Amino acid sequence: MSTTSPVEILIVEDTPQDLELALRALNKANLTNHIEVARDGAEALDFIFCTGPHADRKIENGPKVILLDLKLPKVDGLEVLRRIKSDPRTKTIPVVVLTSSKEQSDVVESYKLGVNSYIVKPVNFEQFAKAVQELGMYWLLLNQPHKVEK
Repeated sequence: MSTTSPVEILIVEDTPQDLELALRALNKANLTNHIEVARDGAEALDFIFCTGPHADRKIENGPKVILLDLKLPKVDGLEVLRRIKSDPRTKTIPVVVLTSSKEQSDVVESYKLGVNSYIVKPVNFEQFAKAVQELGMYWLLLNQPHKVEK
Protein backbone atom coordinates (compact mmCIF):
# COMPACT_ATOMS: atom_id res chain seq x y z
CA MET A 1 0.00 0.00 0.00
CA SER A 2 1.24 3.44 -0.90
CA THR A 3 1.77 5.71 2.06
CA THR A 4 1.47 8.86 -0.07
CA SER A 5 -2.21 8.56 -0.99
CA PRO A 6 -5.01 9.47 1.42
CA VAL A 7 -6.07 6.76 3.82
CA GLU A 8 -9.74 5.94 4.08
CA ILE A 9 -9.74 3.92 7.31
CA LEU A 10 -7.17 3.26 10.01
CA ILE A 11 -8.04 0.17 12.04
CA VAL A 12 -6.25 -0.01 15.39
CA GLU A 13 -6.82 -3.56 16.60
CA ASP A 14 -4.56 -6.11 18.29
CA THR A 15 -6.90 -9.13 18.23
CA PRO A 16 -6.26 -11.04 14.98
CA GLN A 17 -9.80 -12.50 14.81
CA ASP A 18 -11.47 -9.08 15.26
CA LEU A 19 -9.13 -7.50 12.71
CA GLU A 20 -9.79 -10.24 10.15
CA LEU A 21 -13.53 -9.95 10.66
CA ALA A 22 -13.45 -6.15 10.32
CA LEU A 23 -11.42 -6.38 7.11
CA ARG A 24 -13.78 -8.99 5.68
CA ALA A 25 -16.83 -6.88 6.59
CA LEU A 26 -15.37 -3.78 4.94
CA ASN A 27 -14.39 -5.78 1.88
CA LYS A 28 -17.92 -7.20 1.60
CA ALA A 29 -19.27 -3.63 1.65
CA ASN A 30 -16.69 -2.55 -0.99
CA LEU A 31 -15.08 -0.14 1.50
CA THR A 32 -11.48 -1.28 1.15
CA ASN A 33 -10.04 1.44 -1.10
CA HIS A 34 -7.21 2.22 1.28
CA ILE A 35 -7.13 0.69 4.73
CA GLU A 36 -4.16 0.79 7.07
CA VAL A 37 -3.83 -1.39 10.15
CA ALA A 38 -2.01 -0.69 13.40
CA ARG A 39 -1.71 -3.56 15.87
CA ASP A 40 -0.83 -1.49 18.93
CA GLY A 41 -1.15 2.08 20.18
CA ALA A 42 2.45 3.04 19.44
CA GLU A 43 2.13 1.89 15.83
CA ALA A 44 -1.12 3.88 15.52
CA LEU A 45 0.53 7.06 16.82
CA ASP A 46 3.50 6.61 14.47
CA PHE A 47 1.09 6.30 11.55
CA ILE A 48 -1.21 9.18 12.53
CA PHE A 49 1.61 11.61 13.35
CA CYS A 50 3.97 10.48 10.54
CA THR A 51 6.82 9.38 12.76
CA GLY A 52 9.06 6.32 12.90
CA PRO A 53 8.44 4.00 9.92
CA HIS A 54 5.76 6.42 8.64
CA ALA A 55 7.96 9.55 8.57
CA ASP A 56 7.60 9.75 4.77
CA ARG A 57 3.81 10.12 5.01
CA LYS A 58 2.07 13.50 4.93
CA ILE A 59 -0.18 14.20 7.92
CA GLU A 60 -2.75 15.78 5.55
CA ASN A 61 -3.25 12.31 4.05
CA GLY A 62 -4.55 11.07 7.37
CA PRO A 63 -7.45 8.67 7.65
CA LYS A 64 -11.06 9.70 7.02
CA VAL A 65 -12.01 7.64 10.08
CA ILE A 66 -10.17 5.71 12.78
CA LEU A 67 -11.64 2.52 14.27
CA LEU A 68 -9.90 2.30 17.64
CA ASP A 69 -9.80 -0.54 20.13
CA LEU A 70 -9.15 0.58 23.72
CA LYS A 71 -7.33 -2.43 25.11
CA LEU A 72 -4.06 -2.21 23.19
CA PRO A 73 -0.44 -3.16 23.89
CA LYS A 74 2.31 -0.50 24.28
CA VAL A 75 0.00 2.57 24.34
CA ASP A 76 -3.64 2.09 25.32
CA GLY A 77 -6.52 3.34 23.19
CA LEU A 78 -7.48 6.15 25.57
CA GLU A 79 -3.99 7.62 25.28
CA VAL A 80 -4.11 7.32 21.49
CA LEU A 81 -7.48 9.11 21.53
CA ARG A 82 -6.12 11.79 23.89
CA ARG A 83 -3.21 12.54 21.55
CA ILE A 84 -5.36 12.59 18.39
CA LYS A 85 -7.95 14.94 19.87
CA SER A 86 -5.42 17.27 21.52
CA ASP A 87 -3.46 18.00 18.32
CA PRO A 88 -4.93 20.66 15.99
CA ARG A 89 -3.69 18.72 12.94
CA THR A 90 -5.66 15.58 13.83
CA LYS A 91 -8.46 16.58 16.20
CA THR A 92 -11.14 16.67 13.50
CA ILE A 93 -10.49 13.08 12.34
CA PRO A 94 -13.55 11.05 13.36
CA VAL A 95 -12.61 8.38 15.88
CA VAL A 96 -14.93 5.46 16.59
CA VAL A 97 -14.03 3.38 19.62
CA LEU A 98 -14.81 -0.24 18.78
CA THR A 99 -14.02 -2.20 21.90
CA SER A 100 -15.12 -5.06 24.11
CA SER A 101 -15.02 -2.77 27.17
CA LYS A 102 -18.40 -2.02 28.68
CA GLU A 103 -16.75 -0.18 31.58
CA GLN A 104 -18.65 3.05 32.23
CA SER A 105 -15.38 4.80 33.07
CA ASP A 106 -14.03 3.97 29.57
CA VAL A 107 -17.21 5.29 27.93
CA VAL A 108 -17.16 8.52 29.98
CA GLU A 109 -13.43 9.10 29.46
CA SER A 110 -13.70 8.45 25.71
CA TYR A 111 -16.42 11.08 25.31
CA LYS A 112 -14.53 13.55 27.53
CA LEU A 113 -11.55 13.13 25.19
CA GLY A 114 -13.70 13.81 22.12
CA VAL A 115 -14.54 10.40 20.64
CA ASN A 116 -17.16 10.59 17.90
CA SER A 117 -18.81 7.28 18.73
CA TYR A 118 -18.36 4.45 21.26
CA ILE A 119 -19.44 0.98 20.22
CA VAL A 120 -19.12 -2.19 22.27
CA LYS A 121 -18.15 -5.07 20.00
CA PRO A 122 -21.00 -7.50 19.60
CA VAL A 123 -20.06 -10.98 20.75
CA ASN A 124 -21.92 -12.43 17.77
CA PHE A 125 -19.63 -12.37 14.72
CA GLU A 126 -22.47 -11.63 12.30
CA GLN A 127 -23.51 -8.59 14.36
CA PHE A 128 -19.88 -7.45 14.57
CA ALA A 129 -19.48 -7.67 10.78
CA LYS A 130 -22.72 -5.75 10.25
CA ALA A 131 -21.66 -3.05 12.72
CA VAL A 132 -18.29 -2.59 10.95
CA GLN A 133 -20.00 -2.40 7.54
CA GLU A 134 -22.47 0.21 8.78
CA LEU A 135 -19.67 2.23 10.40
CA GLY A 136 -17.70 2.24 7.19
CA MET A 137 -20.71 3.22 5.09
CA TYR A 138 -21.61 6.06 7.43
CA TRP A 139 -18.17 7.60 7.95
CA LEU A 140 -16.93 7.18 4.37
CA LEU A 141 -20.07 7.78 2.33
CA LEU A 142 -22.57 9.77 4.39
CA ASN A 143 -20.58 11.89 6.82
CA GLN A 144 -19.45 15.33 5.62
CA PRO A 145 -15.88 15.70 6.91
CA HIS A 146 -14.49 18.93 8.30
CA LYS A 147 -11.92 20.38 5.91
CA VAL A 148 -8.78 21.54 7.66
CA GLU A 149 -7.54 24.82 6.22
CA LYS A 150 -3.82 24.97 5.56
